[in-house]
Amino acid sequence: MATAHAFLSPDWMAAARELRDTMAKPSTAAPVAVRMNLIVTDTPFSADVSGHIDTTGGEVVIEDGHLDGPDLTVTVDYATARAIFIDQDAAAAMQAFMGGRIKVEGDMSKMLAMQASAAAPDPDAQAMADALRDITAD
Repeated sequence: MATAHAFLSPDWMAAARELRDTMAKPSTAAPVAVRMNLIVTDTPFSADVSGHIDTTGGEVVIEDGHLDGPDLTVTVDYATARAIFIDQDAAAAMQAFMGGRIKVEGDMSKMLAMQASAAAPDPDAQAMADALRDITAD
């Protein structure tokens, strides 16, 4: 079993990069081309975590740091980010959005399109999600 790390910690990010570099890439392109910056608040670390998701190259790239000129910026608390990205809990995402715990600046239609396309993930993308869950400490 892989060593587990706190979600979004530097060790977790390094392990996630290693998975991305060594695991099979999804056989289907990302269904939505989007450049999204992400701000995760209320982390167990000393500061908020800044990252981004970029699907414009055909695959989903999640990395730290912000992109210049994103389509949208999403701000979300740590617990909600974990529920969305690790637990893949669509109900928690909707509940957080309706409760104002997810803030969106920019083209919200891109975020909604991403969520709608997540219903039937590529098997290799699901394997990556499972591997990310395995490296994430409880």
